[in-house]
Amino acid sequence: MKTARAWQLGIKDMLIMSGSRQRPHLKRPIWIIVLVSLVSICLIGAYIYPPRSSAACYIFSSRDCSIYEQPIHVPSRELTDDETAAQVVIREILKTPPVHSKNPKIAFMFLTPGSLPFEKLWDRFFHGHEDRFTVYVHASSEKPAHVSRYFIGRDIRSEKVIWGKISMVDAEKRLLGHALEDPNNQHFVLLSDSCVPLHNFDYVYNYLMFTNISYIDCFEDPGPHGNGRYSDHMMPEVEVKDFRKGAQWFSMKRQHAIIVMADSLYYTKFKLYCRPGMDGRNCYADEHYLPTLFNMIDPTGIANWSVTHVDWSEGKWHPKAYRGQDVSYELLRNITAIDMSYHVTSNEKKKMMIQPCLWNGVKRPCYLFARKFYPEAQDNLLHLFSNYTTV
Repeated sequence: MKTARAWQLGIKDMLIMSGSRQRPHLKRPIWIIVLVSLVSICLIGAYIYPPRSSAACYIFSSRDCSIYEQPIHVPSRELTDDETAAQVVIREILKTPPVHSKNPKIAFMFLTPGSLPFEKLWDRFFHGHEDRFTVYVHASSEKPAHVSRYFIGRDIRSEKVIWGKISMVDAEKRLLGHALEDPNNQHFVLLSDSCVPLHNFDYVYNYLMFTNISYIDCFEDPGPHGNGRYSDHMMPEVEVKDFRKGAQWFSMKRQHAIIVMADSLYYTKFKLYCRPGMDGRNCYADEHYLPTLFNMIDPTGIANWSVTHVDWSEGKWHPKAYRGQDVSYELLRNITAIDMSYHVTSNEKKKMMIQPCLWNGVKRPCYLFARKFYPEAQDNLLHLFSNYTTV
């Protein structure tokens, strides 16, 4: 894929300052000296006075970018003591420069009921990159039997998870807690047992590591399956205008992972007042907690889409699932070619919201992973892997 190859080469080029071109017979180099001086002044100014826009942050990678491009949510009322304390903690985390690791890694966190049917596929994906990732497995129903060396010994202490309940969020936080213990983990990806990779490891690593945002799905749905799930009991800390919806499968940077672990105020609101059957509503915390939290505290620090592809076009309670015979080169290439994010409201208007998937301000393919695949699809996926993940 020529575009992706050029992109990877472009990343490498950004990390190396090119040498200046020599011009023969240049007798008056004054304009060069002036130009270099102006560029130097701009770079020094950008360091002393950190850029205030997200575009500038992508260019200069300022150590204080997050405090400016990610404003704290300020309600138009007096804050409670708990809110004040929470916002102080969150603000300090956001403005603290990230710890620069000499060996930055991605934490791949698998949330599964038991054994992972696609371990052989993930084994091929991870092979040769052992120093750039870590694996964590939360198995909520039964102890998994592993077939890949990368998964052996990577199980964490797990609790029972019930679909739609706050225990789903608890499991996510448990995975983050274990992954944060490794200071080299700089990005954290939540995956299910039915997830598969869509690109090779280098592509995924570059996509996540060379940007400063988290890929958390987030959109406003005024319909019954969005704001219709909101409870007034969440007031005053969470107002209906701040309530958001999104897929649970996230990929987040370290600062955001620490915030999730530190938060108890907003988490408690969702634990108490976002659950199935409450006041005649079916609220699912794993679809609303993180989108709402980051919409309130750091709206410009998230991409508003997930890097895990899910097909909801069938309009059912569960997404479309792919069996062995459904898996083809064409299917996988079609998914990897998607470069627009789509959200549809659940009200009568069925309004479709479309946005381009921007990577550092440049339109790129949206998805790094996909679900939902049946275990029987593994042989076809293994057969096709080296072809559909070539970049």
